[in-house]
Amino acid sequence: MNVRVLFFGPTATITGERQIEVELANASKAQQIFDQLLAEYPSLAAHRLLFSVNQQYATGEESLKDGDELAIFTAVSGG
Repeated sequence: MNVRVLFFGPTATITGERQIEVELANASKAQQIFDQLLAEYPSLAAHRLLFSVNQQYATGEESLKDGDELAIFTAVSGG
């Protein structure tokens, strides 16, 4: 199955990408992608990362299905 991964802000700078496609085994959890990306881009670990699956905040326990969208971004403050 394929999952689209979107990067925003500093995560896009670190990866050099705004979007990638990741191929996974069926019945994968979101945490598996998080771990895979942290291994591939260790500099991501220097940031407080937030994740979403299909535009909903994610904890990593979400089961993924073909065509899902996962976004990785840093905490944003405003005022």
